[in-house]
Amino acid sequence: MNSFRVLKNIKNIVVLLLVLILKSKDVECQDDDDGPYRGKFIGKFNSYHHQVSGDVYAVDSFTFLIVDFNYDGNGIDTFFWSGASNRPGPQGFIVADEHGKTNVLERYFNKEFTIKLPDNKRITEVKWLAIYDLQSQNTFGDVYIPENFDPPSSQRAGSFSKISHNVSSGSIEILDSKTIRIPNFSYDGLGKSVYFWAGVGAQPASKGFKIPDDLGYLDPIRAYNEETITLELPGERTIFEIDWLSIFDLDTNENFGSILIANGLNVPPSLTRIIPHQLALPNCKQLHKNFQVQWEVFGPAVTMLLNGKVDIDDYMSFGISGSDTKSQMVGADAAVTYIDGHLGYAVDYHIDSLASCVQVLDVNKGVCKDTDVGGQDNFQLHTAMREDGINKITFRRSLISSDALDKEFVLDRPMFVVWSMGKLDSNKEPAFHTVYPKKDLQIHFNSTEPFNDCFSFTDSPPKQEVEIWEPVHIFDKNLRLFNATLGPSAGKKGYLGITKHVANSLSWYINGALAPELYMRRGLTYAFKVRGGNNPHSTEYYHPLIITNEPIGGFDKLSDSKQKEIRVLAGVEFTRRGRPKPTVAGPLCLLKYPENYDRRLDDNFMTFRKFHLSLIRECEGNEAATLEITPNSSWPDTVYYNSFTQRNMGWKIHIVDNFARPGQFSDAITLFSCISKFLIIVCTSTAILLNL
Repeated sequence: MNSFRVLKNIKNIVVLLLVLILKSKDVECQDDDDGPYRGKFIGKFNSYHHQVSGDVYAVDSFTFLIVDFNYDGNGIDTFFWSGASNRPGPQGFIVADEHGKTNVLERYFNKEFTIKLPDNKRITEVKWLAIYDLQSQNTFGDVYIPENFDPPSSQRAGSFSKISHNVSSGSIEILDSKTIRIPNFSYDGLGKSVYFWAGVGAQPASKGFKIPDDLGYLDPIRAYNEETITLELPGERTIFEIDWLSIFDLDTNENFGSILIANGLNVPPSLTRIIPHQLALPNCKQLHKNFQVQWEVFGPAVTMLLNGKVDIDDYMSFGISGSDTKSQMVGADAAVTYIDGHLGYAVDYHIDSLASCVQVLDVNKGVCKDTDVGGQDNFQLHTAMREDGINKITFRRSLISSDALDKEFVLDRPMFVVWSMGKLDSNKEPAFHTVYPKKDLQIHFNSTEPFNDCFSFTDSPPKQEVEIWEPVHIFDKNLRLFNATLGPSAGKKGYLGITKHVANSLSWYINGALAPELYMRRGLTYAFKVRGGNNPHSTEYYHPLIITNEPIGGFDKLSDSKQKEIRVLAGVEFTRRGRPKPTVAGPLCLLKYPENYDRRLDDNFMTFRKFHLSLIRECEGNEAATLEITPNSSWPDTVYYNSFTQRNMGWKIHIVDNFARPGQFSDAITLFSCISKFLIIVCTSTAILLNL
């Protein structure tokens, strides 16, 4: 009997120990399996007054994440408070709130936010975080930092194994639970269907998933030459879900280079907000990290939904390729969608060249609405909404259209498609696309099984602003001649960054500088040697130079009423019927990209000079056309050089009465004022001393 009781007691003790072990494990891994990774758990707030509660995590060495935080807001002089004393008290310091303010705390109800210790103090340097009232010196709630606490930090993961295709890298860094930085990455770009590829298992295999490249594309990756790039795991994926990262060719099932990811990395949580993927139609294709198309074929029509994480003044475009054998913009039939205020639009476009829609011998050509080239707008808009920074636009079209400009949606095989995203110009028309694929893309619109490779959008923290190339001011009182040629508008550092205007594909280069500001003196005569193309049959390369009092250009594209509002100062004459006619259209001289160059990499050039040196110059041998101007007293202080046919290609001309640099006189006046004040002080002091 006694032995039975002993066995029973031993059994109870074992059960009790198991329960305690499981509980301690639950505490240690608080919420890790029940929700998103939030960092390393510190503990729950001890609640003493004013309904304080919440969970506290360490995001990194300096930052707390507070989850489900509550406080009734009834304290008088209450703050987040921290210190190195054994318990909260007057010897501590204020921790700014989630807005970086040190205001008295207001009411919180189930809030989630981060707060950062001031003056680069580390979590390991403090012993507690409290909700503390300075007036009453009462602690409303607190949490203590465990001894030997190790906050999350970025982790090294080794370098890519060098297997083939010149794959190599520096020591790869796991920045947080979703972000991987690869320094000095190289790959020769000669694989067939190669992606950044991740998955689980002992070694890389075809069963895995794509990681968008450093620009967010899901196309096969380009060549890299010792570049430092940053990748973000797609959707809800985190570093804890993968065992390896590979440069993998899906066509041949070859691993060109890879690294293994250690388990249980103590890295910071990603602060990227996940916007859950919603499947509204049976099929979905992820075109880019920030763009997806959904579709359904029902009866004689196809319904499409474009979802894009875009700015409010952006458009999203999707359509059938102009070629049956590759993805080609020229000849494509596409829908251009956007939201303007509370209204959504899905407009039918035909593309016969990569230029904005212009009149060529009284016929519209380029990227034109179907209705502008004798066709019909056959897209029927269903819904349009903007939510969480995402445009969601649903529209429908017949599979077979009566419009000769529309292409048929074929259902018995995959079709080549095209897509792009970019800025709308001032007329709510698509400007030159900034996000677009470089590889062929096919979609089977009537596959036997529903297709879905889409993932959730991520709302990453704002990236650091691109530092634009230094704007050029051509200011030379002896200069009378300007050479005007054409070249690429470049990326965000180029025309867009310099002028803050939506860019065209081409810009004016004056004396070799991209869209410089010119200075001219009234009463002097100046000449432009113009080489912007003189073939009026060309949609892309016919750019007579004009000077007007408005900044956009494209005078020929404006309505008669709009043209009458603009003062044309040079480069245009009017026929007897009142039609504008350009007077100066010289032979083409063009700076162009090298063959196979990817213009999406323009922003990688640190300076305009390096970008300029990468271009190839091609000029026709004919004599340049000359535009002579003599600014007079009737000219405004600021005028603009631009293209007669296209918008947003030129920039400012400052018309001055003399050649003093801007601010020169104000600087002299300021200096004179300072000297005067100094002399007054000296004189006053001298007078006082003499009186003494």
